[in-house]
Amino acid sequence: MVEESKLLISCETIGEIEAEIIDKNPETADAIIKALPFEGPAHVWGDEIYFNIPVGASEENSQQEMEMGDIAFWPMGNAMCIFFGPTPVSDDEKPKAYSPVNLFARIVGDAKVLKKVREGEVIRVKKI
Repeated sequence: MVEESKLLISCETIGEIEAEIIDKNPETADAIIKALPFEGPAHVWGDEIYFNIPVGASEENSQQEMEMGDIAFWPMGNAMCIFFGPTPVSDDEKPKAYSPVNLFARIVGDAKVLKKVREGEVIRVKKI
């Protein structure tokens, strides 16, 4: 069972945004919570930001079709992915992961502020 918690995601261009842990992939969420805090340089791929994190997890209840504001762990790349719009593999305006990811959290509020994040900018994540 995933403990109820929130994440604080921050970087220079957007300041701070909150995210809520959800119960779709409890093993992934627990592994991420235990690894907090962490940070990494952002890679921008369409309307997705991803960065490597110190977590190893395999596919749980993985999926590729995402919603605006979804946050997932990408097992293939050991990365945290934040979706805020279509990616290069999207079929429409909805976000789509490159390969299966484990959804574990959602942005609280408007995820479109993430469009301001620059390639290489350091993203910090901690529990609140």
